[in-house]
Amino acid sequence: MKFSTKAEYGLKAMTNLAQSFPEQKNLKTISQEEKISAKYLERLIGSLRKNNLVESSKGKSGGYVLSRDPGKIKVGEIIEVLEGPIAPMKCVRKFCSLEHQCASSKVWTRLAEQIKRTLDSINLSELI
Repeated sequence: MKFSTKAEYGLKAMTNLAQSFPEQKNLKTISQEEKISAKYLERLIGSLRKNNLVESSKGKSGGYVLSRDPGKIKVGEIIEVLEGPIAPMKCVRKFCSLEHQCASSKVWTRLAEQIKRTLDSINLSELI
């Protein structure tokens, strides 16, 4: 299973915000520090904001800040907001009429559960 740059860059941005928590940072600063396109970062931060992982304030001194303490934000939560449900195969976590007849479904389901468990066991404060 491969994660996209959404997960990679989103996690970098969230770690950057965690390092300055509870202070806010503007998008341009994060973009420069993490070497992420400002346009791309804006889309990622927008998704994180819509899902209550970051808060924003407007104006000259506006910016972004984590919505809660970095120790209370799980990496798995960030990845799922940006990538969608963690599933190594299309049929995992969705209704599949062949699930009980498919010998490999147990493998993919267990793998998805293990990946999620691992990502949820890491919080942002561990990355700073």
